[in-house]
Amino acid sequence: MILAFILFIIGLILLLKGAEVAVSGAEGLAFRMGVSATTIGLTVVAFGTSLPEFFVTTEAFYTGTYEIGLANINGSNIANIGLILALCVLLNPSITSSRHLRPRFLKDSLLMLAATLLYAVLSLRGLIDWITGLAFLVLFFVILFFIRKNCHDDMTNPPAETRYPLVKTVLGLGAVILGSHLLLTSAVDIAAILGIPEYIIGLSLVAIGTSLPELATSLIAAVKNSPAISVGNIVGSNIFNILFILGINSLFTTIPIPGYTDILVMTGFAAGIFGLYFGSRTQTRIWALALLVLYGLFIAMVFAAA
Repeated sequence: MILAFILFIIGLILLLKGAEVAVSGAEGLAFRMGVSATTIGLTVVAFGTSLPEFFVTTEAFYTGTYEIGLANINGSNIANIGLILALCVLLNPSITSSRHLRPRFLKDSLLMLAATLLYAVLSLRGLIDWITGLAFLVLFFVILFFIRKNCHDDMTNPPAETRYPLVKTVLGLGAVILGSHLLLTSAVDIAAILGIPEYIIGLSLVAIGTSLPELATSLIAAVKNSPAISVGNIVGSNIFNILFILGINSLFTTIPIPGYTDILVMTGFAAGIFGLYFGSRTQTRIWALALLVLYGLFIAMVFAAA
């Protein structure tokens, strides 16, 4: 028990400090490369923080536990908007209400919604196979092309000079991923020692645990008033989770769809993100609170059905 608590604290420190370093490095890297911070948030940071989802989902599909793999993707995308982005906006509503960044956020969020709708429509077939995977990967590379084409859209004044931004970004993301792993595994050990049922651990800690990098990175970015990194990380992660992770895996295995409820909920939250881009700071906060409440109701329903 003592060792588990020690690892929990170490994981938490690595998670928070790593996120701070990654955000600072990503901003410096963006301006060093001559692209916008949103572009870096959508790509380097988003893909880095989605690595836990990639490894957990790939292992689940490889071992034949398809429900866990799909639940991880669906649950992570729901948590990214309903929990993480909602908390960020409650903390700092200006990150989504910025008139300067709003056009870019709207474009990128429309791409995320398109990816989600494609997933929802193709899932009506009852499975995800290589045909679906090809469609996902084609859209993924189209979106990457769009991001590259618009990489200068929201250029602002450069941040304070950051030395070795690429090294800081990589090391920061590495610390975030290692910290989230330690935090998750130690929390599972603590829960097991306390006698909490395994299925509850899986429903709660595994789904939210793989989203810890997004949570830490976006929250730190919100605190540092770096909206491009905070929002770009969430939107990019959701795109990466669906189109790349499911796309790559479905090329090698046919994945059955056990249920459609989670996909509908995920689509609803993907559409709900647009409510964060309009209105006053107070209205934005109210909408964020509504998303957070809806996420809580969704989790409650999951536990009730367990």
